[in-house]
Amino acid sequence: MVGGGRGAFIGGVHRMAAALDSEIELVCGAFSSDPEKSRLSGEDLCVDPKRVYGSFKEMILKEKKLPENKRMDFVSIVTPNHMHYAPARMALENGFHVVCDKPLCFNMKEALHLQKLVEETGLLFALTHNYTGYPMVKQARAMVKNGDIGQIRKVVVEYPQGWLTTKVEDTGSKQAGWRTDPSKSGIAGAMGDIGTHAENLAEYISGLKIKELCADISTFVPGRLLDDDGNVLLRFDNGAKGILHASQISAGEENNLNIRIYGTKAGLQWFQMEPNSLIVKWLDKPMEILRTGVGKLYPEATAHTRIPGGHPEGYLEAFANIYRNVAICIRARLGGTEAPAVYHDFPTVSDGVRGMKFIEKVIASGKSKAKWVEV
Repeated sequence: MVGGGRGAFIGGVHRMAAALDSEIELVCGAFSSDPEKSRLSGEDLCVDPKRVYGSFKEMILKEKKLPENKRMDFVSIVTPNHMHYAPARMALENGFHVVCDKPLCFNMKEALHLQKLVEETGLLFALTHNYTGYPMVKQARAMVKNGDIGQIRKVVVEYPQGWLTTKVEDTGSKQAGWRTDPSKSGIAGAMGDIGTHAENLAEYISGLKIKELCADISTFVPGRLLDDDGNVLLRFDNGAKGILHASQISAGEENNLNIRIYGTKAGLQWFQMEPNSLIVKWLDKPMEILRTGVGKLYPEATAHTRIPGGHPEGYLEAFANIYRNVAICIRARLGGTEAPAVYHDFPTVSDGVRGMKFIEKVIASGKSKAKWVEV
């Protein structure tokens, strides 16, 4: 692991997700840019002190020198955006698979270089757009793919939060601090942090690509340096139209990611805060509510369901599905085989490049008088 030391939020989430299925063991880490903090974090996590490193460079070079059956198999990068590229690049260049938090990196140049490295090395690269890991999201994707709802005409996806309604970054909040800092977050605030989740979910379920967009981007909190609210009109490559809304100043909202997809036969609705249900609204028959682990669902959904229906599976389990699938694919490679196709279902570096393009074009459109821009 790179990052995720004392005081970090997302590092703990990654570790819990990786450990959930007993497929992955944390064996080493550079948990902070401060060597002493990294050492202390290693103690907290009961990692062998000899494999707690002062920097990611030291970790990658020393792990590479270990015997193949002792060295780490992949690197998990859980740092702020501006620190994704360097460790990801070095890991790939030294033969290690990568799991990286989203968005992919700091800018488009870095994203394209990582994509090129993945293509050249053939190594696995997973991006933790964790919402794609929910069984009912996978059920929705399978229903679209199999033509159950007909040709898609309309996509509406929203991600409202309220935690940045005030200038939280001035209160010492580490999470708010780096997310609102252009030197760490990049050119976007809310649209980079959660807007990319909405974009990824829309393209993942629909199977479509955003072709053009028109964005209205705002910074409502005085003195804030990056956007905290955005509304985007979308045009997809099949002619469908869409709306994407991402906001971190929607007072009272928690993590209310939700999506509605309308085809010629039916519409689908899924809410992240009620993740075990997928609502299907048929054109010519009564509405259905499909439930995780209940009844006959598509294999893509059942393969990512752990427990019987009625036992909630949520954020950590969805996150864990990405890690489990990566572990299964790496283990297959180590054994000279190929994992079943259902386990190759995780966001890749190409999804990361799509996300970076989305960020770039949304901000460009938001600043432009000629609103529609090609993605």
